[in-house]
Amino acid sequence: MPCVILGYDGSSSAKAALGTAIEQARTFGERLIIVFADEPPGRSAGEEFREHRRVLDEIGEKVLGEAEAEARAARIEVEAMILHGKPAVALDAAARERDARLIVIGTYGEGPLRSAILGSTPHKLLHFSEVPVLCVPPPGSKP
Repeated sequence: MPCVILGYDGSSSAKAALGTAIEQARTFGERLIIVFADEPPGRSAGEEFREHRRVLDEIGEKVLGEAEAEARAARIEVEAMILHGKPAVALDAAARERDARLIVIGTYGEGPLRSAILGSTPHKLLHFSEVPVLCVPPPGSKP
């Protein structure tokens, strides 16, 4: 069954994207899958890396719990998951594995040039995902 994938980190733009993702899931009668994806900097070994991973997982559990509660309050079927890896790659993989109709993600208010240079997650998804991507600007951003 098709679903909506939401990339979520608890930021103001992610919260705006949550509202849009809930609307999409409700409109099409689909499940919403909220994904917190991260990759600690550095090598994937050593105590520092493990501690960084632990802290990121704690943050992910907290923000996912808040987003999941909001979706449930809106009477949307919802699932939350933490994925380890580069966010754009993890979101795209989750979307393909779950037969997603749409990936929803906030834009953090980056302009197109900054996004292209820094390689933001929305920018990367727009370039390589075969699943349609809906980028939601942060509240109060100007077109």
